[in-house]
Amino acid sequence: MADLPPISQNPDIRFLGRILGDVIRAYGGEALYDQTEAIRRASVERHRGATPGAAAVPELDALDLDGTLDFVRGFMLFSLLANLAEDRQGVARERGASVAEALTALEAQGVGRASVAEMLESAAIVPVLTAHPTEVRRKSVIDHKNRIAALMRLRDAGAAVTPEGDDVEDAIRRQVALLWQTRPLRERRLFVADEIDNARAYMRDVFLPALPLLYARWDKQLGRRVPSFLTLGSWIGGDRDGNPYVDAATMRLAFRGGAEAALGHYLDMLHALGAELSLSSKYSDVPEAVLKLAEASGDDAPSRGDEPYRRAISGVYARLAATYRKLTGETPSRPSALAGEPYCTPAELRADLATLANALAADGDGALASGGALGRLIRAVETFGFHLAALDMRQDSGVHERVVGELLAQAGVAPDYAALEEQRRVDLLVAELAHNRPLAAANAGHSEETAKELAILRTAAEMLKAYGPSAMDNYVISHGETASDMLEVYLLLKEAGLWHVDEGGTPSCPLRAVPLFETVADLENAPDVMRTAFRLPPIERLLAGGGVQEVMIGYSDSNKDGGYLTSTWQLNLASRALAPVFEEAGHGMRLFHGRGGAVGRGGGSAFDAIRAQPRGTVQGRIRITEQGEVIAAKYGTVDNAAVALEAMVSATMLATMGDRSVAMDDRARYSDAMQTLSDSAFETYRALVYGTDDFADFFFQATPIAEISTLKIGSRPASRKKGQRIEDLRAIPWVFSWAQARVMLPGWYGVGSALEAFEDKALLREMAAQWPFFRAMLANMEQVLAKSDMALARRYAGLVEDRDFAETIFGRIESEWRRTHDGLLEAKGESYLLESNPSLLESIRLRLPYIEPLNQLQIELMKRHRAGEDDPRISEGIQLTINAIATALRNSG
Repeated sequence: MADLPPISQNPDIRFLGRILGDVIRAYGGEALYDQTEAIRRASVERHRGATPGAAAVPELDALDLDGTLDFVRGFMLFSLLANLAEDRQGVARERGASVAEALTALEAQGVGRASVAEMLESAAIVPVLTAHPTEVRRKSVIDHKNRIAALMRLRDAGAAVTPEGDDVEDAIRRQVALLWQTRPLRERRLFVADEIDNARAYMRDVFLPALPLLYARWDKQLGRRVPSFLTLGSWIGGDRDGNPYVDAATMRLAFRGGAEAALGHYLDMLHALGAELSLSSKYSDVPEAVLKLAEASGDDAPSRGDEPYRRAISGVYARLAATYRKLTGETPSRPSALAGEPYCTPAELRADLATLANALAADGDGALASGGALGRLIRAVETFGFHLAALDMRQDSGVHERVVGELLAQAGVAPDYAALEEQRRVDLLVAELAHNRPLAAANAGHSEETAKELAILRTAAEMLKAYGPSAMDNYVISHGETASDMLEVYLLLKEAGLWHVDEGGTPSCPLRAVPLFETVADLENAPDVMRTAFRLPPIERLLAGGGVQEVMIGYSDSNKDGGYLTSTWQLNLASRALAPVFEEAGHGMRLFHGRGGAVGRGGGSAFDAIRAQPRGTVQGRIRITEQGEVIAAKYGTVDNAAVALEAMVSATMLATMGDRSVAMDDRARYSDAMQTLSDSAFETYRALVYGTDDFADFFFQATPIAEISTLKIGSRPASRKKGQRIEDLRAIPWVFSWAQARVMLPGWYGVGSALEAFEDKALLREMAAQWPFFRAMLANMEQVLAKSDMALARRYAGLVEDRDFAETIFGRIESEWRRTHDGLLEAKGESYLLESNPSLLESIRLRLPYIEPLNQLQIELMKRHRAGEDDPRISEGIQLTINAIATALRNSG
């Protein structure tokens, strides 16, 4: 193996690390500082040698339980501050990932800016926040980190003091001291209401200010005002799949919270505008439309008699305050003294704001045109409406089947719906969707499950009426396997009055049923399911006239089902096969990518992933889930969010309009090779995970899966069913547990055997150089391999009670890791991992010495815990190490 380049440490990491050391010395004592520093130095020295992780760390033996807890907190905080420093220095930025760079690249290919702007007229790009439980840090910890980031920006600007008059470095030290004394673990499990509040904080503090700023930049770059094609989505409060705590009440809470944040933001901006727009009618020509707004406002204060803009804003403010009261049931923090009728829609509010903007633009030389605060407010209203984020509904198809069956039986239509074969189900559902008569009688009694489902559907109808159609337009069907799954959703929506058929037989529905194809078999069947669905009269008529239909493809379950390579390839094949089905039916296609943070759940660079999508499958439209620790990493600050959102937009532009053509002959050769690799990898992966007797026992004993389940990081249970079957385990704890044990198995297992068995190694090298899909797949896997550690993983395997069995299983894992490592380097023509990505290599190498002692401590604490020791500090220590390792690995769930 070639020598690795020396590490040139980030100056921010040195600065923040020094402050953290001072804080540990001041608040933890000299002894703790000396112990921590000794362990740090020894670990760094081991990582400069040849065998990190292979042996116990003797310096750790000197720690008692209290010292262990303090030490783990210190290393966790170092990783947190290192993450902050790297984000500031641009490690998260990718070359070519800004809109300006994308426009330049497209121009070089003959695609002008006018063509890009025209494409954006029908574009729809949506990051969708979910509450999947992979964020181990408390919101309080993240808040302190963000305050430190803001203070570091002041330091960059050369400021010696903060706006409040504090010394900047003292203020940073104070925040680090507060972090040291802030409890890192949650003491109670999160409720859905907590998840709604946490997400709303990001939406309010980051997305609301960030998007208007980005749009202003893009407007200038494209030379025209672009439509609001980038909006925000959420599952939090509407995703019932496997979460019994999501119901009608949580949906109302999600919408009320969104209205509080969005309308509160607009009210603050209006208040500031009222202070700014002091134009007097004595010195400016005021259009009639503005005068009408001023007269209608009810603001007759003599002091503003010649200030029509201020009076008009007073009226707009009063109406918006009334809207706030109507939607939230609360009085805004700065109430209006004027009476006002609530706005019925965001479009009404926008029209009033546009009246003011147009008047300012027409006055004089246009210096007061709407590019400033008023322009940002108009853009925010367009983008966020009254709801802030469009809320998806999601439920499992099995629940729909049971509820529909109950309703059909009660109505005397079908006594045993579940027993019907697919075609008979379709025929029955098509007939029921041809009229508006509901199945459920007004006074009918229902099972608890059916009553709950009907209640949330009726609440959805109320929310759509209050907030408008843009507030909720997708209903995701987990385990979507047949066309009848889509029809069942529309039948249930009819029960809530959301599906309506006019006299001519044409249906309308504000929500679209979105099938989620999750397993390898589901992905293979997706084109046939959609082809069948498009031919059914209810769906055909609903989408008539070129409507857009969304399909969601799931990365997590397909990976757990078939392994990394097969999952990645099947997702590509499904996307590619769906495109002609949609084209034949005359419908627009939008793919919804259900990605997680870890590579085993579709994580990695979103910029590379979008650009690597099959040609013709993006079409300017894409939705992507953002969840857990990824939300804080990508959207923790306005600056970080701007980078992440620009990458998503620029990649969509390039994937839609760029020249990424691979010659047809090469495409066929590459696809044949990829299918061969996929078949081989699938066989290897399935043989280990599902074909090895008692493999589940190995997994549950060799990883901290049981301990992870005690973390209070989400409202949703870790397994779909009780027991220890891999099939029943959710993908998140499956991936998260392997990451903690430094195996990272879901991100690479099976690939090594496939690469080794493939005879044409020159073709693999050609694919790695020429095919964006294959290149992105290898790059993501390379990141996983760089974070894994087989020496540490072997020590986790030592936790398995049956030593011979553990040695056999781990031997297979270790051998496959070596094959994967060697095969990847051979395909890429490199001599060590991440040779072509030096910034990421340096980032990982910097933090590995800080992760290894945490893993060593976690193993020892798990041994004691499983041996029956009941000291609560042992459980707390395990949870702290899980938190610290996840923080250091960044994308581990």
